[in-house]
Amino acid sequence: MKKSHGKEESFPEIKLRWLILAELVTWIGASFIWPLTSVYLNKQLHISLSMIGVVLFFNCSGNILGSIIAGRLYDRFNPYPLAVAGLGLDGAVLFLMAMFHGWPEYWIWLTILGFIGGWNGTLINSIATSIKRYPGRYVFNVIYFSQNLGVVTGTLIVGYLYDYSITLLFVIAGLLFVIACVNAIFNYRPIIAFHKHRMQQAASGQKVKSEPMPKRNFIMTMVFFVTLGVTWLMYMNWESNLSVYMVSLGIPFHMYSLLWTLNAGLIVVMQGILARFPRIFKNLFHQLVFGVTMFALSFVTLVFAKDFPHFAMSMAILTLGESTAFPAIPAFVNELSPLTSKGKYQGSIMVASGIGRAVGPLFGGMIIDKAGYLPFFWVAAIVIFMMNLVMIPVYVKLHNKLIIYK
Repeated sequence: MKKSHGKEESFPEIKLRWLILAELVTWIGASFIWPLTSVYLNKQLHISLSMIGVVLFFNCSGNILGSIIAGRLYDRFNPYPLAVAGLGLDGAVLFLMAMFHGWPEYWIWLTILGFIGGWNGTLINSIATSIKRYPGRYVFNVIYFSQNLGVVTGTLIVGYLYDYSITLLFVIAGLLFVIACVNAIFNYRPIIAFHKHRMQQAASGQKVKSEPMPKRNFIMTMVFFVTLGVTWLMYMNWESNLSVYMVSLGIPFHMYSLLWTLNAGLIVVMQGILARFPRIFKNLFHQLVFGVTMFALSFVTLVFAKDFPHFAMSMAILTLGESTAFPAIPAFVNELSPLTSKGKYQGSIMVASGIGRAVGPLFGGMIIDKAGYLPFFWVAAIVIFMMNLVMIPVYVKLHNKLIIYK
């Protein structure tokens, strides 16, 4: 690989701990919303499951749109007010949900939250690319760790809050985003200096404005995006159709919910290990290939799972894949992206995963309706593993010609 040339400038950086705090509190807040949406809409508001699927599709579509817009704006404008506004608006919408959570306003709020979620996620990932004090692999592993620590905390609390008061749940979620917004107001200011530095480089000719990604980098990045989209396409069936399958085998629904606490807990442990020992994998590509392989293997084991311990084993294997592959992609894309287009490509990561999340339950449901669960598990395993058969030859051919931007 070739390193991009150019003199490194020294200017204040955002401290990584402030991004970690933002991810932690916002993911706790978000984890109050997504686990209860289907249950609340169906059991409390008596909305059909098909209509709930439409609502979730709008949420994912909003997420994609927010990711695209935020990524483009990050590359062109000062990210500081964009980040502050996104976090503040998210809190405001949650307070409105506390007051008005009937139908169809819940649908409207959830669509807006999807847009703002994509906006905030893209901006935080893009801002993370400005941190040079630590290797990119470490930065994105730690951010992914904080996300899932938030999921663990949120999913453990949400059941108790939901039984007590859904209004209180939305209020607490809104307060968490207020904390994230205040954190951004006081601690994200160094990104202003980074933005000025980018603009000065463009004005002085040191960097071409909106510098295009080199062709070989672009090809490798597109392969990563397809891999991410396909993985999420199959992964979403763990969050949707698998619950019906487990219940049909006589496993109580609360045991299915327990799988997600196990998932988040294992991710926290794995990210802690990767943060402490960042050289477990020789490089990011090896980490990604390992993760994709574990994703495929988790679906193979589902073919033989008939009781909770076997489903727990499958979830553990899935978690190995999730905790290694998902943080590796934004870290690698960061290295392949020129300074003036990092936001664009971090936003594209959110788009790729958003497309997979939006289409995944429908895709899996169609195969399951036509052929059954076991054929779907084999299809998912084979298709995910085939992404390795695409990635590895492309990487072997291109890796010595890739330009790495630090």
